[in-house]
Formats: sequence, structure tokens, C-alpha cells
Amino acid sequence: MRRVTARGRTLALSVIVAASVAALPGSAAAYGPGDGQGSGTTGPSGNADDKGNISATAGAVVFDRSKNGSGQSAGPVKSTTNWTPPACYYAPKYSPDQLKKYLEPIWEAGSTGYEWDASQRDRYVSGHPYKDFNKDKAGKGYWWDSYVTEGREGDPGALDCDKPYFWVDTNDDPPADIPEAITPERLAQLAYAEIRVPSTKVELAPEGTTKVNLPTWAWLDTAKFKPVSVTASVPLLGIEATTTAEPVSLKIEPGTDDAVTYPASGVCEFDSGHIGEAYAKGKSDETPPCGVEYLRSSGDGSFKLRATITWKIHWTGTGVTEARDLPEGTFGATQDVVVQEIQSVNR
Repeated sequence: MRRVTARGRTLALSVIVAASVAALPGSAAAYGPGDGQGSGTTGPSGNADDKGNISATAGAVVFDRSKNGSGQSAGPVKSTTNWTPPACYYAPKYSPDQLKKYLEPIWEAGSTGYEWDASQRDRYVSGHPYKDFNKDKAGKGYWWDSYVTEGREGDPGALDCDKPYFWVDTNDDPPADIPEAITPERLAQLAYAEIRVPSTKVELAPEGTTKVNLPTWAWLDTAKFKPVSVTASVPLLGIEATTTAEPVSLKIEPGTDDAVTYPASGVCEFDSGHIGEAYAKGKSDETPPCGVEYLRSSGDGSFKLRATITWKIHWTGTGVTEARDLPEGTFGATQDVVVQEIQSVNR
């Protein structure tokens, strides 16, 4: 939802917008983020006719999640920097006729005030700068509007997209002074928010219960930790981007200061597709390449061992064949580890 500015008093009009979308012929519900489908859009969607006109007013971006992580334990990565995926963006929304059908009833209702309505008519009808909603360009471009990324409605960044509707001819780039306009890079950033990676529960030996001063081996089932990706596209524009996440390291935090990790940093790097090494008989006297050693008992409770995987994230897309980096992301989880004192028997 936009702030109340010269853009459109859209705070007060949001209910009207929603009703207009629902009433559009040919619009259909579409799957959004988190719906567990192979692909989806950011809202109600539609098709373009043979002239390139849009038949619905929302859902410009389509996500293909068929190569994404799945399962109840899967979750989103969190950027290792202050960067976050876009909370809003601009993309095609209306044909000339659709913008007219949307705006004229609002002007006729007079709910936004005479001065506002007059300024809008001047902008979109009287030629300053657009004439008659650009009907002479029907089929040759689209009216672009802002979208709020699903789940980010209350984010302050969602208010950054407050510019009025603007026209972009087919095959032309959006205006350079609108950084939020959809591009392959922007699509890659939106796909970043859709990435889901598997749980980081590690395999331990001994499993579940270990002993004080006994090295505990830790490793990951690498079959679960393959690269995952999401593709975002705008079919109306013929552009797309694929964002890929690949695991690069595992950080172990024992859940207590009375412990040492292997290696000492607690960070186990991926090596030839593996993190850590599965324990096998005969290795009890060896130092694990990845693991932890507790120096005291957990008593009647347990320690909360946290395992966090860092994922390297990059993208390719329309016009971009060499991978470009996005901020690395992390995803972690905790698991209980019971640590007991070693019992000795005196004879």
C-alpha cells in the first residue's frame, strides 16, 4: 500500500483497487509464496491477448519453484548483510482501456477531491504528458504500476514505490530514474526471497547422548544439501532470472561455553561435496574434522547445539550469462544434545 502523496491517494483507494481486480474478466487466483506449488504469481493473474494487452491487473511476476528446497523443515535464508530483497517494484499492470476503466469511476465518484481528479485528468487524458490514456499506443506497451512483495506489506520499504502510473513502450527499458522498475536483476532479488533450503540438523556420533571429554563427530547428509534455485519471470516482457543457492560451510555452536569445536572456529567448510565425515568404527581415537567436545555434563537437561549453514547465492538471467553474486544467506536450527559424565567402576 502506497503512502498518501500526489501519487494517488491510494491509501484511501486500496479497497477500490482490490474490488476492481476481483471484477476483471479472466482474472484467476494464483499461488503465492509459501503455497507449496511449483510455480505461482504474486497475486491475481491473467493473460495477454494477441495484441499484448493485459487481461488482469496484478501478478506480473511468475515464480517457478520446482527446483527449490521443500519439506516442513525447509526455510528461507537470511542475508549475511543488511541487504534485503525488494519490498516493492514496478511492473506492467494496465492496457490503455483498463487504466481508463479503473480511473474514470474514481474521478466520477469525487471521493478524492476536485483538484486531485482534475490533476489526474490533466496527466492521463489532456496530454500533460499523456493523451487519452495512450489509446493510440494500444498493443504497443503497458501502463506500469507498483506492486508490494507478498509478506512485506508492513515494511517501510513498501512505501518507496510511490510514483504515478507511467507508460513503457514494448521492448523499451523502463525509465532509468526509477530504480525499483522490474529488470532481470530485480527479478533475481525477488527470487532470493523465495529460496527455501533444507533443515540444518546434523548427524552426530555418538547420537543424541554423548560423554564429557569425548569428541563428538558431526556431519551432514550431503544428499539433502544440493544447490536449490528459483526462477522469476515476467512473461509479458519476456525477461527472467534464476537465483541459485549453494551450501559452502557449516557453523557449529555447542550451546555452552564449556565446549570446544573442531575446527576451533566451529566452521566446517564444504569439501568435495561433503561437510564433515561420517563416524566409523576404529576412529574413536581420531580428531573429527567437524565436531564438538563438551567439557561438562548437561545435568538433567540438554545443550542446544545450533547448526547454521551459509549459502552462496548468485544469479543469471536475460542478458546475463555469467553468474553474478547476491549477498550470502544463512539458515540454522537447534537440536538437543545430552552430555553425561563418564561412569567409572572401582574394584
